[in-house]
Amino acid sequence: MLSTGALRAHLLAARLAGPVATSREESLRSYRLFAARDPRLLLGLDPEWTWGQRDLIGLMADKCGVSADPSHTSGHDVIDPERTLSALDAFAERLAEAARRRHPVLLGTGHPHRLIDFYAALADALSAAGCAVLTPAQGSSIDITTRFGLRTYNIDYVQGVALVREPEAGAAGRTTGAHTHSPLPVRTVLAAAAEGGGPLPELVIGDHGWVCGAGQLGFDAIGLADTDDPALFVGEAEGRVAVAVPLDDAVRSDYYRPLTRYVLDRACLSQ
Repeated sequence: MLSTGALRAHLLAARLAGPVATSREESLRSYRLFAARDPRLLLGLDPEWTWGQRDLIGLMADKCGVSADPSHTSGHDVIDPERTLSALDAFAERLAEAARRRHPVLLGTGHPHRLIDFYAALADALSAAGCAVLTPAQGSSIDITTRFGLRTYNIDYVQGVALVREPEAGAAGRTTGAHTHSPLPVRTVLAAAAEGGGPLPELVIGDHGWVCGAGQLGFDAIGLADTDDPALFVGEAEGRVAVAVPLDDAVRSDYYRPLTRYVLDRACLSQ
């Protein structure tokens, strides 16, 4: 079993926590856009409360450990590893509950190049525990507005994890996929599950729009988020996201393996 101390050391060494690659400038820009209710930052969330930039700085200082000083405007953001560890424990508790009750689950990521292995290991462990890992809307096409204009993507599943890819990206089932913050994929997947009469997920696991989009629709949702993604932490504060884990979500994919071991150990799902 990976100890808390060993994981803390790894978080800092891999820059998953501590000083991270995300800059203070990037985060402050995200907070400004979120406060203005820019859909690119809301990630499918419709906040009930009014969130100004100062409110968001205070929230992110509390949830992530970033500087609470609004006059601090440059340099690297900092994530408190103790907050990451605490959130990972809560994340593991929710996985354990899903496994005990054999809940149907849905997993999806907007960071397939970085996080697909992390989520795939969770999907495999939950499936082995008797949970149905849902894969609705396989192959469905959706149009997502990007900085390059409207783009068409296909929904695909890799080892039980949903992602989107451009139609010309190659055969289904490959691990390549597109980075996206959009909530449209999870809305499409959940609508297909409902229309198909199949089970709906009792837990959604992922990041970006997968978590916020599901949480906004009333589904229990847990996920990972960087300091420039305030929506998940706002959703947690408002009660629509069950757990938001603060960490850098764009480091090398193998750097997440100790996190996988840790949460599966804590959830008693190690194989």
